[in-house]
Amino acid sequence: MATLTIPKPELDGKSILVTGGTGSFGRALTRHILQNHNPRRLAIFSRDELKQWEMASELPIERHPCLRYFIGDVRDPARLDMAMRGVDYVVHAAALKQVPTAEYNPFECIHTNVIGAENIVQAAIRNRVQRVIALSTDKAANPINLYGASKLASDKIFVAANNLSGSPDILFAVVRYGNVIGSRGSVVPLFRDLIAKGTDALPITDERMTRFWITLAQGVQFVLSCLGLTRGGEIFVPKIPSMRMVDLAKAMAPQLPHKVVGIRPGEKLHEVMVTEDDSRSTVELPDRYVIEPAFHWWKRRSFAEDGAAPVADGFRYASDTNRQWLDVDGLNRMLRESGL
Repeated sequence: MATLTIPKPELDGKSILVTGGTGSFGRALTRHILQNHNPRRLAIFSRDELKQWEMASELPIERHPCLRYFIGDVRDPARLDMAMRGVDYVVHAAALKQVPTAEYNPFECIHTNVIGAENIVQAAIRNRVQRVIALSTDKAANPINLYGASKLASDKIFVAANNLSGSPDILFAVVRYGNVIGSRGSVVPLFRDLIAKGTDALPITDERMTRFWITLAQGVQFVLSCLGLTRGGEIFVPKIPSMRMVDLAKAMAPQLPHKVVGIRPGEKLHEVMVTEDDSRSTVELPDRYVIEPAFHWWKRRSFAEDGAAPVADGFRYASDTNRQWLDVDGLNRMLRESGL
């Protein structure tokens, strides 16, 4: 397997826009950029004024003059146009992410995750943004819920945007990864809250269930590495560990029994990040898989030409057949790294 040098993105002096910038990922990305780079402008774009006020209290403009806080919604093309003026890089993290919420509010999910993706692409092309990295999810591969289906549609939009732009100087790519430890709404804070309240059992949807896991810091570093690596149109998938949900519960509260509550609507037993059909256009690097576009218009240099190994036909990267697994020590290490 090739050891490809991954170029670091040049963020110093650049103008960067982060949609959904007040979310867990956006905050972590912002802190990382402020600590390690010197951008000309770092704009936080989101629709929640309370979260923006809270973030601005933590990271005030007076201490970080490059910061800008923009109230706006990805559903609003005119506001996106204004926000992207003079922007070099966009990290698109805005989305409706909760599976049950999307199932109950399908129109809202589509307007934000799909039409919002179209608005991002059109605004980026009009403003000649150099690079756009869109965050996706393992649920976008072979989706069975609306959230996953909407993110699959979003992924397709960002891949095709490289053709729609008509320019090799405007690049769009996608990052797809699994559950983020400690992010808002995830199971780790839920279990922590239940344990603190003295619960007599932890809820498990199914004893067979597995999930991919990544820390916020790992997600941030991976996204930024893809910003430097992209040639346009790829879906980047990190190699990250899996864990059985029952083992997660045992690690967090070994003394508590489990209560099986059943799978929620739209939930999978196991998650997939590279499907068998994707395998025909997937290559492997030491730390990631790269799903390259299979379209005739994709004329970019393939990573295989630089020594990346094509995966076997029929290859499937799934949380239940993963070669990398988390044990209790590994989980505790990830929790410590996440400050949890």
